[in-house]
Order: sequence, then structure tokens, then C-alpha cells
Amino acid sequence: MKNIRNFCIIAHIDHGKSTLADRLLDSTKSVTKRERQEQLLDDMDLERERGITIKSHAIQMVYQHQGEEYILNLIDTPGHVDFSYEVSRSIAACEGALLIVDAAQSIQAQTISNLYLALENDLEIIPVLNKVDLPSANVEEVTDDIVDLLGCQMDEVIHASAKEGIGIDKILETIIHKVPAPQGEPKKPLQALVFDSVYNPYRGVETYFRIFDGSLIKGDKIKFLATGKSYYADEIGTLKLVQFPKNKVETGDVGYLITGIKDAREVKVGDTITLEENPTDQAVSGFEDVKPMVFAGIYPVDTDDYENLRGSMEKLQLNDASLVFTPESSAALGFGFRCGFLGMLHLEILQERLEREFDMNVITTVPNVSYVAYTNKDPEEPITINTPSDLPEPSTIDHVEEPYIRASIITKADYVGPVMSLCIDKRGEIVNQSYLTTERVELTFDMPLAEIVFDFYDRLKTVSRGYASFDYSPIGMRTSKLVKVDMLLNGKTVDALTALLHVDNAYEIGKKMCEKLKQLIPRQQFDIPVQAAIGSKVIARETIKALRKDVTAKCYGGDVSRKRKLLEKQKKGKKKMRQVGNVEIPQEAFMAVLKLNDD
Repeated sequence: MKNIRNFCIIAHIDHGKSTLADRLLDSTKSVTKRERQEQLLDDMDLERERGITIKSHAIQMVYQHQGEEYILNLIDTPGHVDFSYEVSRSIAACEGALLIVDAAQSIQAQTISNLYLALENDLEIIPVLNKVDLPSANVEEVTDDIVDLLGCQMDEVIHASAKEGIGIDKILETIIHKVPAPQGEPKKPLQALVFDSVYNPYRGVETYFRIFDGSLIKGDKIKFLATGKSYYADEIGTLKLVQFPKNKVETGDVGYLITGIKDAREVKVGDTITLEENPTDQAVSGFEDVKPMVFAGIYPVDTDDYENLRGSMEKLQLNDASLVFTPESSAALGFGFRCGFLGMLHLEILQERLEREFDMNVITTVPNVSYVAYTNKDPEEPITINTPSDLPEPSTIDHVEEPYIRASIITKADYVGPVMSLCIDKRGEIVNQSYLTTERVELTFDMPLAEIVFDFYDRLKTVSRGYASFDYSPIGMRTSKLVKVDMLLNGKTVDALTALLHVDNAYEIGKKMCEKLKQLIPRQQFDIPVQAAIGSKVIARETIKALRKDVTAKCYGGDVSRKRKLLEKQKKGKKKMRQVGNVEIPQEAFMAVLKLNDD
């Protein structure tokens, strides 16, 4: 056990985590020349296309140092703020962390956020300054930033370039000397933390775990503490590039377990595995429960696919424990699910994974956050509002509260003005402004979560020319003036397009929505009014003009009353069509609200 090291890699998005993981695998000869490729641990097509890590990936390496053989268990983690839950899971299974900082971009908001997560779990931090070979690298200044942030010595910061392979051996040696070996009692009852799981259509659920006490032998009868269910360990082993079966996995090891579980709901990430005959009396304290930030409805395009969609979501939930969903129904879209996400990128990735991995065509409704309403009848009893339709009648509402976040934005001094005006536009209140260096500023704002849900991150990147980094944490609820804006098509409310908005923004967003829907909804044989309304008061309107046919074309000469008669007849027909006509809404219309500022 003294020769085992469990560590993870944490960094801001695009600071070179995946490339560094590739070099570590090359140096320890964990991959052959034939298996070698860029972003080796990112096994999803989506991860490769976008160049981001979405899932944590565990892999075991064997490294020879001073005549001794060391087992290094590496868990690569995502860098985007929407996947911070994956990072917290990886950190719970490790004793050390490599903190990667880009020498050209310096410390970013997510770097600090992930660092605090690691420090809360008492991990040994190894600072690595990556990309030192770049012409734009500012090695001395960024080293000073790291020293200020961590309070370490200058010579403790390892200078490396994952692309060129500089400093890789130094990193491996530092991991062996600095990261503590796992603590645990091999003779105690088995206590293992489930930190991830995946669904294999042929073998059922594959569970990834880290053993804190005791050991697990193939064929043992095991028990999951949270669900209370027991199974036999049909196959166990460690995670190399491919799964490596073993007869015994011991204290401190990271491994996988296959028990033939076919129902995705029977395995919970964060659960504790123990032996049925000799169980442990306490569960491993896992990571915090996930708190979804953004809610959206997901519906199958074809209502017959509802059960298939449920199965697909359960299998995805195994692989992505931060996804939360409950069934719901909509008058416009039929049966579907109300899903909770950690952010907009998380929502986008999930929608793409449903389409690619499970061949599911889905419609996503307007995303919103969760509010709390208090009524005049019972001012002490809060009502949670996850969908706009949950909002009580305006006359009965005492007040509504919305979630606020503390946003931390790090940017270049040149862009402070545009970033501040963007945040103030989004109802933000500045809390603090501090200069990290003469060039880099940290701005802290209190903002409503609803305002950053849609396009905030993209617009922040635009106004700062890509130089701003963003991170946030929830700070509780505050009273706010919110109204429910209904979208009416042909006089009928479309519940999937209804949104809860702040009173100051309602008119502007309602007007933009009407304009966008006018562009997206195909013309029919009759006029379609598109309206935005608060209660019974219409605040914006556009009309989709009818496709016209000249019914008087065949009339030539004679009295004008012949033409008038035909036009009156057509008018009656159009009126009748409008009463019975059904307007088909294309899928782009449901996502139109997200792109209101693109024009």
C-alpha cells in the first residue's frame, strides 16, 4: 500500500490537462505506440470535437523509481464550471492533485474554484506551470501568481510543457515524494466509495470504486449501503487503458466491479460498498448532493418514445450523476421530463448525448431556474416553482424569491468597463474589485442566477475577446419582482414557451420572442397572431401573414360586385380555418429564446 499514489488533475478549461495526462501515460509506458493518440482519456466523440473534458476518467499507471515499482492511479477531470460536480467526485477518491496553470493565460476563475475544492478535502497540491514553451508564455509573472495563491516556495512550482514533454519526469517524481500513500486498515471490514459508473449493454452496470478499508475478492457477496441491495462480485479488477481483471483488489486501490446489475437505478454514485457477511458500520462521507441550477423540460418528438427516453435518461444518469429528472406533461408537447442541470453547457451536452448515444430525437423547452413563492393565504409556507405553470395567481402572491449567485470574473484591465456594463445589464451588483496584478482584475458581483442561464457566458467571452474567466457559487434567495409571460399563438397559450421574467425585462424579451417566432413559424393559409401577455394584458404582438391566393384572377370585366362576392367568400373560409387551424411549432422555436441577442 505504501507504493500506491492516488491523484487527480485540476485546472481551468483549455490549460492542457488532457495533453499532460497523455504525456504521463507515455512516460510510464502505460500505452503502446499503436494505442497512442491525442486526448487519449477523452473517449467520447463530443469531447474530441469540442476539445473539452466532460467526464472524469480513471487510469492506472506503473512507474519505476529508484528500483521500486509504484502504482499511480490518475483521475483526469473536466475544467468547465458546469462540470464541477465531476471534479468533486474525483477529489473524494484522491490524496493529491496536480494544479495546472497555463503560462500564457495565468490563474483563471475555475483554477481557484477547483483549488478550494481540493483544499477542503485536505489534498496535497502540486503546482505545475504548463505551456512554458509558448512564445506568449509569461513564466516569471505567472510563477509569482501561483506562489501568492498557494503560499508555496518558488522552486516548488514545476515548469512543464505537456506538448513538448518538458518536466514530465519531474512531475512523476514529485507525485511519489509529495502525495501521501493511502491510509487505511486492510484488516477492517470492506469500505469502498463508488465515484463513477457506466452502463454496458452486454454486462450491465460497471461500478468504479476506491477502497478505503479492507479488500474485495472475486466472488464475494457485496452490499450497497444506500440501496441495501446485495450482489455477487462477478468480476473485479483495476482500470488500465482497458479493464484489467484481478482476483483481489486491496486497500487504497481504485478499481471496477461488475455484478450483472441491469437496472440503472440500483447504483448510486457516492454510495458505499461493503461485504454482506462482515459489513462496515459507517458509510464513506462522499461528496455533497448535487444542486441543479437550471431546469428545462425534455420531451420526445414522437410521444410513443416516452418509455425509451426514460430508459436512456436512467442510463445517462449513471454516467452523469449531476443529472436530475422527474416526469411531467405539457399540453403542447405531451409526456416528458423536467430535468435539472448544472448549467447551459451541461444541458447542451446532454441533449447531444441523447441524440448520438441513444438515437433519441428530443425537444427542449425554455430553460429556467427554481423560484420560491409566498402567498397571502399562508405567508410562512413557501411554494417551490420549477416551471412557470407552478406560479400561483398574481392576486394571491405575497412575494417571490429568486436564487442569487456570487460571480467571480477574472479579466484583463482593458476589459473592466465592458464586463461591468454587461453584469449591470444583467441586474448584477458589484461587491468587490481587486487587482491581482497591474494587468489582471478580479471582479465580484452578486447576480440573479436566472440572468446568467441563457447567454451570459457567451457574451462575457465576446466583450472580453475571450480573456475573461467566470466562476460562481450560490448565495441564497432574494425577493424579486417576477411576472409570468405567456406566449400565445392563434390565441392559444403555448405552455412550453412560457417564461418567468423580471418585470423590467418582460416587455423587451416578450417583443423579441414575438419577432423571433414570426421568423421561425412557417406561414399558413390564415393569419396567425403571435402575442406575449402578462395575465390578460398583451404586451407585444406580431402577425404571421397568410399565404394568399388571388381568387379574383378569373374575374375579368363585368360588375365589381362579382369580385367582392368572391373576396367575402374567401374571408369566411379564412376565418373558419383560423378557428380550427392547428399551428405546428418547429423545434428551433423552443430554443429561440436562448439566442435572442444574436441579431
